[in-house]
Amino acid sequence: MTSYIGAVDQGTTSTRFSIFDKTGRIVAWDQKEHRQIFPKPGWVEHDPEEIWRNTQDVIKGALAKGGISGRDIAAIGITNQRETTVVWDKRTGKPFYNAIVWQCTRTHEICRKLIADGGTDRFREKTGLPVAIYFSGPKISWILDQVPEARKAALEGNALFGTMDSWIIWQLTGGPDGGAHVTDVTNASRTLLMDLKTLSWDPGMLAVLNIPHPMLPKIVPSSDEHYWGLTDPLGPLSAAVPVCAALGDQQAALVGQTCFTPGEAKNTYGTGAFLLMNTGEFPIVSRHGLITTVAYQLGSEKPCYCLEGSISISGALVQWMRDNLGLISTSAEIEDLAGTVADCGGVYFVPAFSGLFAPYWRSDARGVIAGLTQYAHKGHLARAVLEAAAYQVRDIVEAMEKDSGVKLTQLKVDGGMTANALLMQIQADILNVPVIRPAVTETTILGAAYAAGLAVGFWNGKNELCQYWSVDRVWNSKKAESERESGYLQWKKAVSRTLDWVD
Repeated sequence: MTSYIGAVDQGTTSTRFSIFDKTGRIVAWDQKEHRQIFPKPGWVEHDPEEIWRNTQDVIKGALAKGGISGRDIAAIGITNQRETTVVWDKRTGKPFYNAIVWQCTRTHEICRKLIADGGTDRFREKTGLPVAIYFSGPKISWILDQVPEARKAALEGNALFGTMDSWIIWQLTGGPDGGAHVTDVTNASRTLLMDLKTLSWDPGMLAVLNIPHPMLPKIVPSSDEHYWGLTDPLGPLSAAVPVCAALGDQQAALVGQTCFTPGEAKNTYGTGAFLLMNTGEFPIVSRHGLITTVAYQLGSEKPCYCLEGSISISGALVQWMRDNLGLISTSAEIEDLAGTVADCGGVYFVPAFSGLFAPYWRSDARGVIAGLTQYAHKGHLARAVLEAAAYQVRDIVEAMEKDSGVKLTQLKVDGGMTANALLMQIQADILNVPVIRPAVTETTILGAAYAAGLAVGFWNGKNELCQYWSVDRVWNSKKAESERESGYLQWKKAVSRTLDWVD
């Protein structure tokens, strides 16, 4: 009998493979970073072939570290950085261009023209999304417009588009030799091309962006008992493991946090930060700058929807402090440096490096450090970095409460930055609700494992998964209301200073 579930987490900076037992515990894992490519200011690319090589390496590495055979793996699920876009030749598997990463600003002009013809919200009723550089559709359009070989292949039926889930699944299940070209509903809902209600590609959106329909993957459930193909993790024929689950990384974290009840919310602190609230079987169209998206679809069940607030720069700001300013030598040092001061000393850092995402959606914004005086020193700047992460989350919560009519009473948190206890306390202070960290904080890859396990009967249902979720630590607010509101007012003032920077 197979004993484990495997999951690939193809993230913005690295790719990981983890192996889980029946209780959701990680028994082995391996991870490799990939290059961040910056051809121009604001442009961000990845090499898809490097990521595929790394995926193969970490699968083999995790199995070797755990002394586990491919035959012991019941199924494999995928979770991925969302919106990052690849177009490749289905005959050779060669990308026509590097992957354009979700953070990339190069589609600003495409989006500007779309907005000029109907406003930021012209497609929101159908897709749940504003027109923004964030999403995949304009990135596909850019590749087809700028790479003649890609447009020619697309018109001839030889080009395939995918977000990173599609790219990895296609490769795992055979690549040019019959690989499955699919994407799950959560990733499809991030393209600006899918109708939220029908869960199908919208012909009108394809026409607007001049994207040929045949290059798009088949849209499938997030957890699919009709698995998409078999993979042989250790080669040749040591095993034939079903590949049967995929979730965009933030939706995977929602599943990993077992937020299966409408009103439950989680925030993931990674390169960016992403707050999702389960809204049940019906999509709520946001009127306050949030995204309406698919939360998950498990097998033949109806899809579940959520409201999402997306923040571009969160943990990436700590990395910027480390790599660009050299004020810290490791990311973990930010906590001690910020802890040398009692407050931010009037300094506010708005990291609009590639514009502002939710709830503002301003690609013209750029980062500012406001409130500097001779009193301020590196401790205050470090504190302002952590407060920036927390204030951006409050912006999202305020919008989410207006859209949903539901008052947030607690926030489940996950991601690498939750190891920073000072940040978690700052977050509780700024939101004035308990901040709850689970015992297993790697909830993104856990969610992908859960989806794969449900598809093959490794777990019996959502209720069984809820039994394995447990609390590690809770932070409660220690800040007076007047101090909390005064700080937030200053934050909003700093945000206003970032706008209209790019003409």
